[in-house]
Amino acid sequence: MNIAVFSDSYYPYISGVVRSIELFRQELQKLGHNVYIFAPSYYRQGEEEGVFRFPSVTAPTNKGFSLALPFAPGAGKMIRELKIDLIHCHSPFLLGSVGARTARRHNLPLVFTHHTLYDLYIHYVPLFPALARKLVLGYVRKFCNNCNLVITPTSIVARRLRKLGITAPIQSIPTGVKLEEFAGTDPRWLRREYGIGPGEKVLLCVARFGKEKNLDMVLDAFLLINRAYPATRLFLVGLGPYEKELRAITAGKGLDSRVTIIGRPLSRQILANYYAGSDLFIYAAVTETQGIIINEAQAAGLPVVAVGVNGIAEMVKEGFDGFLTPPSAKALAEKTLFLLHNGELRQRLGNQARESAEKISAASTAARMAGAYQALLS
Repeated sequence: MNIAVFSDSYYPYISGVVRSIELFRQELQKLGHNVYIFAPSYYRQGEEEGVFRFPSVTAPTNKGFSLALPFAPGAGKMIRELKIDLIHCHSPFLLGSVGARTARRHNLPLVFTHHTLYDLYIHYVPLFPALARKLVLGYVRKFCNNCNLVITPTSIVARRLRKLGITAPIQSIPTGVKLEEFAGTDPRWLRREYGIGPGEKVLLCVARFGKEKNLDMVLDAFLLINRAYPATRLFLVGLGPYEKELRAITAGKGLDSRVTIIGRPLSRQILANYYAGSDLFIYAAVTETQGIIINEAQAAGLPVVAVGVNGIAEMVKEGFDGFLTPPSAKALAEKTLFLLHNGELRQRLGNQARESAEKISAASTAARMAGAYQALLS
């Protein structure tokens, strides 16, 4: 198959959506399919075979993000030359709308992955949030209902879309984990790099530094954890526009010596070493449709303590590979402290977390996606 992917974000920008696109692309190509990416251009980005860039402007609320200009006079010719069989959009906006128009014009099946709970990101729209939410939900409903297939990372999101009034076929296919990335990690690297003592416990949170990731709650929880268990360290790893505020909050709580904020791009190997060197993973976002980083933590053998809302509730099995909590710093802290004080349980949940990750390997989920494509084409 020849597949055209239209997305409003792609490398060098880093996000869960970008990671999902790249993982599926790699695995689908291993299966013998061709995947072509249509994405915004970025400042000083390098050329990559099979990636076609649209002119773009920098987003006013996020300097690292580009907004593509949704005009593609040559797209139709390129679709014909590449002999595209199917178009897969990863956003309903900008380039997603270009992809949808192109699919209709060339009578191609249209697939859309609903990665984001868009109505929970209205804080990026400074004026009339209630109206913005209503308009966004209406637009997303219409876009989905014009698709031949809507992919959701979890069944929880699928049910949410049905309640929204989406009648198009829906199939739940999560983004898989590249298990081999976590096979050759160095569990001692983190402690050597940061001089962490043998008696200290390391908590890890990997997330995009955005307000919607609820990192304020992670810091509030860690303040309670560190008071009760002083031999703890927290690492916040990510990129995004909220980094300055995170550093200010950390300083304001007097946690500078116990919290390390890593706000720079990391290689996959180094990121895997952060996972491998930690004792447990803590997460508080309530806007996730899946939360790929949860599955990465599980692949590294980390038990997870997370707020059990939306997609995260399907990724963590209560009492098997972690714990789910209500959306409160106190609840997060209590479950984390419970695991810190129970080493044998923490080890068992970590081992079982690896079992959970193995069930959604990148290869297996890509095979499911290929099957969904084939069903549409036949």
